[in-house]
Amino acid sequence: MHSSDSAVLEALSRALGAGQSPWLCLIESTIGSAPRPVGSLLAVLPSGELIGSLSGGCVEEHLVERLLGGEFSNNVISRVEFGLDADQNARLGLPCGGRLVVLLQSISNRDQQWITAALKAIAEHSVLVRCLDTESGESQYQLAPHFQALSRDGAVLTHCFGPRFRLLLVGAGQLAADVATLALAMDYEVILVDSREYALNTWQGPNIETILGFPDDVVKARAQDPLSAVITLSHDPRVDDLALLEALASDAWYVGALGSARTSQQRRTRLAELGVTQAALDRLHAPVGLDIGSKTTIEIAVSIMAQLTALRSQT
Repeated sequence: MHSSDSAVLEALSRALGAGQSPWLCLIESTIGSAPRPVGSLLAVLPSGELIGSLSGGCVEEHLVERLLGGEFSNNVISRVEFGLDADQNARLGLPCGGRLVVLLQSISNRDQQWITAALKAIAEHSVLVRCLDTESGESQYQLAPHFQALSRDGAVLTHCFGPRFRLLLVGAGQLAADVATLALAMDYEVILVDSREYALNTWQGPNIETILGFPDDVVKARAQDPLSAVITLSHDPRVDDLALLEALASDAWYVGALGSARTSQQRRTRLAELGVTQAALDRLHAPVGLDIGSKTTIEIAVSIMAQLTALRSQT
């Protein structure tokens, strides 16, 4: 599944390849309530086709009308503010008091190199930082160890591309399906691993990457970095414990395991006997998720994604 950033960048690349001059629109800042976060992207093609999103649709329509009307044709970089008054908020569907500052960039062949590099970084689960000179339109870029929030220093706007946080789920089942559905909606890359072929053949969840194999091997190969989270859901301690051994020894930023409080304590005891240090055990979120009294699988999935969201906001 592509991230929204990938879809926007691919559209820009295709347009350049066809000899067109598209626009890249980026939410630079927000004030008050906003329908989309800072850093959200929208590609506008000369045909009027839109890829990406800045709002619920009204801002995009207003912006496209102005772009296609030639209002910004003489500028490589422009900045437009939406939501300046109550009437504009109402017309554009913005929340009361919400304002968006959108940076518009006319994309040309000189941008193809950084676009290609950004797509490659996203595909390889790495981070690319682009520094855009908002006066000249020139871009400098390089790989970085971590994603960082969009920022401006004078005329230079710094913006990161990819990857989404990766979520590796161990054990196919209804709970994994519900977690995967929510995680995809929250722009995670989701991978499912199970050693049982029949479990993957009967998978009822969304269309994600599924791997038939030993979960500990997949954790070791695919979820070792600080952008990865690992959650075991198989109910089989022989499977879960091996995966957790690898995950707790890795740089994965979140490691969780399904189970009751009693089961979780027994798991910690087993892992300690296998040589896992107390410091590593302290990283284990078990029972996984926030304690919200959840009983059904979708409620448990909500509690899991809520915990991930809470912890991400602290980093």
